[in-house]
Amino acid sequence: MTHRVHGEEFRAAVAGLSVPGMGTEVVGPLLANLIQLLRPERVLEVGMGYTTPFLAAALADVEETVRAESAALAAKTRDHLARGAGLDDTWLLADPPLVSPSPHLAPYRPRLVAVDNLSIADSSAGRVREVLGGLGLDGLVTVVNSDLRDAADRLPAGFTPIDFAWIDAWECLWFFDHFWELIDPDGGLVVMHYLMTYPEGEALLRYIERFQHAHPGELEVVNLLESQKLMQNSVTVLRRTSGTRDRRYAGRGGRVRYTDELRRDAEAHLRAVEAGA
Repeated sequence: MTHRVHGEEFRAAVAGLSVPGMGTEVVGPLLANLIQLLRPERVLEVGMGYTTPFLAAALADVEETVRAESAALAAKTRDHLARGAGLDDTWLLADPPLVSPSPHLAPYRPRLVAVDNLSIADSSAGRVREVLGGLGLDGLVTVVNSDLRDAADRLPAGFTPIDFAWIDAWECLWFFDHFWELIDPDGGLVVMHYLMTYPEGEALLRYIERFQHAHPGELEVVNLLESQKLMQNSVTVLRRTSGTRDRRYAGRGGRVRYTDELRRDAEAHLRAVEAGA
């Protein structure tokens, strides 16, 4: 299976988008890994550049992975149920191991919306579309040429709630005040670049902390510092938690509970795959 973000062609294509003063040479792969871990469908980027193809390539990789995983999951469920067996550890550990059928009950159709007004002379944002086209990723990306303050009304239909947002722009406060309600309350992530180690960014972190105290259960926060850098040296991750659903699949000791609901989901997924075959 192709993993675009690790390929030589990809790395060569995106190298020209790297701008030393932007500090995203490690952040790009980090964002790609988060996409592959979380599998969001609606991804928003504010501030295009080096990170844009990493987000798009990761979404393309996940889309391919989900397609193959769904087919393999249906196959092992079919084989297992054909023997008259209930779901058990043998089913769980067969390829693809540990996978829940419930996320596969709906089709995975990822989209990336990238917002940029192309006003920063040193940015590589203006070259991003060409790179995306060369990599065959432009079909996943909608570019909104706009200031953030005008962007909310220009998002594509059906693009909310936003599952994952990457904010690499000075308007982080504006985004938090005006876009937070658009983030999925069931664990949607907002990742902001460079709020630590300078006064305005630290003031925003205190603002978010006060908001968190005033709204218990609304969000979780973690700050990651690249301590070797003098600037562009951190990411702040906000996870919205006001509407998180219970996903306790296991009992004591971490053993999976093979419930009637799990079996119904597995059977429904199998029927959906067979109907679409």
